[in-house]
Amino acid sequence: MTVQQIFLSQTTEIPEWAILEREIISRLNKASVEFVKKYTRVDGTLKWKDSFGSMDGSDDPYEAFQYLALLYAIGGSEEVYELARKMWESITLQWTEYGQIHREFDGYYDWMHHGEAYIYFYFFGLTKPESLMDRQRARRFSHMYMGKDEEAQNYDPATKLIRSPLTGSRGPRFRVTEEDWFTHRTVLDDYLAPYEDIPGVDFESLKCQWSDPVIYARLIEFMNQRMNRGDVPLNLNATSLITHSYLYSHDEEEKKWVLEYLENWAEYAVKNGGIMPDNVGLSGAIGEYNDGKWWGGYYGWRWPHGLTTILEPLLNACMNAVLLSNDPRYYDIFRKQYDVNWQMRESIDGKLKTPHRHFDKGWTDYREASPRLLIHLWATSLDDQDLARINEIPRTFDWSRIVTPGLNGYKPAAYKHYIANTLGWFEYIQGRNPNYAIDILRADLNLLDHQEKVLQLDIAEPSTWDSYVTNNSEYDIGIDIKTIGYQIHAWQWFSPVYFEGLAQMVFGGPMHISHGGLQYGKIRPFDADLKRPGLPAEVALKVESISQTHVRLSVSNISSDTPRRIILQAGNFGENIFTSISVMGSEESTEINSKWVELVLAPSSTSTLDCGIALNACQPTYETPWSDRSAWDPLITGRAQSNFFSD
Repeated sequence: MTVQQIFLSQTTEIPEWAILEREIISRLNKASVEFVKKYTRVDGTLKWKDSFGSMDGSDDPYEAFQYLALLYAIGGSEEVYELARKMWESITLQWTEYGQIHREFDGYYDWMHHGEAYIYFYFFGLTKPESLMDRQRARRFSHMYMGKDEEAQNYDPATKLIRSPLTGSRGPRFRVTEEDWFTHRTVLDDYLAPYEDIPGVDFESLKCQWSDPVIYARLIEFMNQRMNRGDVPLNLNATSLITHSYLYSHDEEEKKWVLEYLENWAEYAVKNGGIMPDNVGLSGAIGEYNDGKWWGGYYGWRWPHGLTTILEPLLNACMNAVLLSNDPRYYDIFRKQYDVNWQMRESIDGKLKTPHRHFDKGWTDYREASPRLLIHLWATSLDDQDLARINEIPRTFDWSRIVTPGLNGYKPAAYKHYIANTLGWFEYIQGRNPNYAIDILRADLNLLDHQEKVLQLDIAEPSTWDSYVTNNSEYDIGIDIKTIGYQIHAWQWFSPVYFEGLAQMVFGGPMHISHGGLQYGKIRPFDADLKRPGLPAEVALKVESISQTHVRLSVSNISSDTPRRIILQAGNFGENIFTSISVMGSEESTEINSKWVELVLAPSSTSTLDCGIALNACQPTYETPWSDRSAWDPLITGRAQSNFFSD
């Protein structure tokens, strides 16, 4: 299709941020190869154990290699894309052999861990959306949660509920065994008990000895009685899986499912006096297996994390619903839950704190409110009311500080997917931290330097993990790597493929919510010459401000002799349009009225553009300027198997 062109020829000294971006991409291309080579056999399988038992763990290797796909989407090499594909396939096969994965999807686990794992899968939508196998899997996986898969009846269309907190390709898991939680027991020793009345457990200590076999047996019994049947808010993360499939298919049934499932949970909050209940039984009754209590569900208000695992999946679902419907009123469902919690704030020790858990005795675990999820909300809605919510939260520390996991005392285990600077990005995009772009890109390189050095240490060798004495390590992860429930995270801690600052600059948004969020952003680049996603060679991009009507960005061609062509897309899923583009420092303004615009960059040029935008003006899609859905190969339809063995 024809894309309008704008020629940019403002020759300037190449800015430092542009040089840093290109250095990050170049070095990550090489580091990706070395990382995969170090930890895999020739077939891509990970050099690890010959057996691994329990339902836990298949998410972790996916998480360790997921950024290979996103790096390609930003401008990484074709070799990086091939590595991303290779690692997805090999991890899927290896964990199928271990027993966790069945039919290419986790057999059964919760949507905290499904959400973490399938972010990798979602990133593939930003690479080569014409991929038949990716689209085939997206449809098949979505059917597992829409009541359309005979083997995986996870969803009840009558009640509009997912039938268990533990679901997957084998269907709902209403009863667990001691084997299911076996590898996670020592990790859970550091958490509070799921219930107050477990014999032998002092609930007030906020510790529960899962490693004690007697207590462990009681825990399994109690969870089977009270926790493993019915729906929980955590399952709202499944909306990302269905939304991902819709971005390929434009199947109205998938859109309808996401909206109806979210609306159903919103109705439960209304029935419960405005507070989202954390457990709903198979009949649709709140607290059906929990003595009528609306608290006490799996990953709910009591156990193990409280507020975060209510709000995160809810925000993911609301953002997905707005994306699919173009109706910003779905944001209100999240806002109401946040506001209920904020209204319960109290001044404790001179600080405003809100309750993060609800026990049988009432609200408890008061902590300082975090702006992180509100920043994700504002970055998609760009609504002043969400900005006002953020500004209500006291700044008890410097939000602009740069956090580099593994350096300066910041323990890697504390930062999921090494996403640590959402607050710093927010301060920058608000104009309060003008040096942030340079600082965060330098931090990306510092982290890469550090991780490459770590890869040379003994602790990075898988053969040492079962016996390594962490306290003697030159590299303090923050946990004991010998603990099997932690060890499976090791590839994440040793990976050099992290680039939070680069992604923030290029997309104009924070990185994904790590427990199942799609990668939202206001700008997505494409290489116009190679007709592929990502920045063209020698081109850098920096989004500097965003609002409901404008995006300001700078784009630079660092080549001294070669012009470059870049296509910009309004929104990571093409959901917005550019209304106009003005070149800062000149009188030029061009009417666009398209989701795409092509910039032709003269050598050694840098320009700043003010882009007028209209939010949610287009049907969201994974289509690219050259990869139209109408040209994609149709999905494969397999034979019916019901009569294969009949006489």
